[in-house]
Amino acid sequence: MTAAVERIEKVIENIELVVVGKRKEIELSLVALFAGGHVLLEDVPGVGKTMMVRTIAKSLGAEFKRIQFTPDLLPSDVTGVSIYNQHKQQFEFRPGPIMANVVLADEINRTSPKTQSALLEALEESSVTVDGETLQLEKPFFVMATQNPIEYAGTFPLPEAQLDRFLIKLDLGYPTALEELEVLERLQHKHPLEDIKPVMTTAEVVEIQSEITKVLVSEDVKMYMIDLVHETRKNQLVELGVSPRGTIALMKASQAYAFMKGREYVLPDDVKHLAPYVLGHRMMLTAESKMSNRSQQEVLSSILEQVRIPVNQRRLTRS
Repeated sequence: MTAAVERIEKVIENIELVVVGKRKEIELSLVALFAGGHVLLEDVPGVGKTMMVRTIAKSLGAEFKRIQFTPDLLPSDVTGVSIYNQHKQQFEFRPGPIMANVVLADEINRTSPKTQSALLEALEESSVTVDGETLQLEKPFFVMATQNPIEYAGTFPLPEAQLDRFLIKLDLGYPTALEELEVLERLQHKHPLEDIKPVMTTAEVVEIQSEITKVLVSEDVKMYMIDLVHETRKNQLVELGVSPRGTIALMKASQAYAFMKGREYVLPDDVKHLAPYVLGHRMMLTAESKMSNRSQQEVLSSILEQVRIPVNQRRLTRS
């Protein structure tokens, strides 16, 4: 485990050479990657969303593809299409940009629901179906989707079923004055992305993903996760609480986070730290909550304060 944790730290440091002042967001993105999940980045343009995805891919030596979502984009533009080859007199499959290790789904809310749904199978099953044939995507498979929360004209908000497929939802936010000065100094002569070299292989990523499943989660910590999720379903401010898929996502993310911190077991503090990023976007607030300008994060924060944190952990070792 120690060697893997050191390699992960090198990946974080490598990404920080390009993305300034966003260590927490980088860590959370890697939590999703190593947990086998995907990330939804919701923020204004120009804060470095695309650069972070490209740097992650380059740091892993992974194949990177970008999908620019537009209103006229078709599902086949995402998954690929079979084209008839006149010389060979047979159909040949030409893979779409989803067939990569790291995929940037840029402005995902600017395309039609039909094209958005083309991502559902890929996000959940790591496979796509083209002309009735199911094709498995190569591991690791990691999608980071972006959307602009400000411009709503001509957009198609992601339905709950689509949001539920993302393990973590993040926003990068604006840099501080000192961080922005650092960005200018790094970009003055050339882009730092040009000097980024791979510090981990995709095979190592798959191996770490396998090791993370062995991280122990005690019964007390599992019950803490369940209590949090059930509280979202009972809360009067919440119309639609977190689904069982959300509970599973919280456990997987907690295992990945604990592993990255060099531990073989999950702490309640891991769960509490990750809950806003894993559970927040899976909740639908009531109309009254929205009218009173309450956010999902505010409601979830109050739930985190209400639910008792387990003091002792049972079964930290396998019997």
